[in-house]
Amino acid sequence: MISSKAVDILARTLYGEARGEYIRRDGGISALMGIANVVMNRVGHQSWFGKTIEEVCLKPYQFSCWNENDPNRPVLLQVQSRKDKVFDTCLDVAKSVSDGSWPDITHGSDHYYAVWLPRAPKWAVGKMPRFKVGQHVFFKLHPAEGAPY
Repeated sequence: MISSKAVDILARTLYGEARGEYIRRDGGISALMGIANVVMNRVGHQSWFGKTIEEVCLKPYQFSCWNENDPNRPVLLQVQSRKDKVFDTCLDVAKSVSDGSWPDITHGSDHYYAVWLPRAPKWAVGKMPRFKVGQHVFFKLHPAEGAPY
């Protein structure tokens, strides 16, 4: 069973990374699901990414919304459930993806980047995306096939 703290951290990660796409509807709920799938796939790898939702989400420089200098960080730390409908949706997605109720729409992806970046990250150059939704492109770079969660 996934702890309520883990679901909360995952929801805050979704809120920080993809709430704009949900609000603009250019990615909708699928944008939130995609980020949650990447987190769960990384947890499934049980590797340097981390072994728990908390470790994966809070690992330095993996999800930019948690970086100290990111303008999203104070926003995601202060948002409260039942006071922000988008955050409530992020909580629902976090719970449903982390407990396995919803499928992995990213086909095992463990990395993504926002297409509005000036250029693709080095790790993405020459790699084939597995999924695209809204402003995010998803990739599977970890060698393990599948991610049980």
